[in-house]
Amino acid sequence: MSPRQSRGFYDLQSQYSLPQQETPWNIEEAFKTPGKLVVEIGFGMGKSLIEMAKNNPDTNYIGIEVHPPGIGSFIADASEAKLSNVRVAAFDAVQALSLCIAPNSLDGIQVFFPDPWPKARHHKRRIIQTDFVQTLAQALKPGGYLHLATDWEDYAQHMLTVLRQEPLLLNQSASDDFVPKPEARPETKFEARGIRLGHGVWDLMFKRV
Repeated sequence: MSPRQSRGFYDLQSQYSLPQQETPWNIEEAFKTPGKLVVEIGFGMGKSLIEMAKNNPDTNYIGIEVHPPGIGSFIADASEAKLSNVRVAAFDAVQALSLCIAPNSLDGIQVFFPDPWPKARHHKRRIIQTDFVQTLAQALKPGGYLHLATDWEDYAQHMLTVLRQEPLLLNQSASDDFVPKPEARPETKFEARGIRLGHGVWDLMFKRV
């Protein structure tokens, strides 16, 4: 880690981190002001999530990430911007969504450019799988959204198949597949790299019914 990332990870994390526990977090205690609650899974270095938090001060964001340099960079950015509407869960997303988030409590869940595990023998490692999508759907409020994005077409088709099979989710695409990139989603580092490599980008938007 760079000195700045190290400072964020070691010196400032206590100001922003949510504990790893087996009961739902007290969201009213975690954030200074009430607001919509959105979870982003795997925020990488956190630049796009910081931008969203700045642009939407009435929304509280929980970022889930396990990569220490990314966590450190995100916290350093949040501290410098004096953001009070972001928190970090620095542990496994499956545990966080299964245990630490109360059912029917989230206004949105975002998973942008997760590891595509492109080799067929590694597909089972992809985070978007049937059981986990069921957990995500149950965490959303009725009307809450699940927004996914990837620059791997094979993974996009896999995501679409899995989400279509979840009865609690309804595709917001008029053609029942993908949606245009929403203006509210900033471009991520992984997205920019994919575009440079000639990849397409696929956004999926589903709503909890």
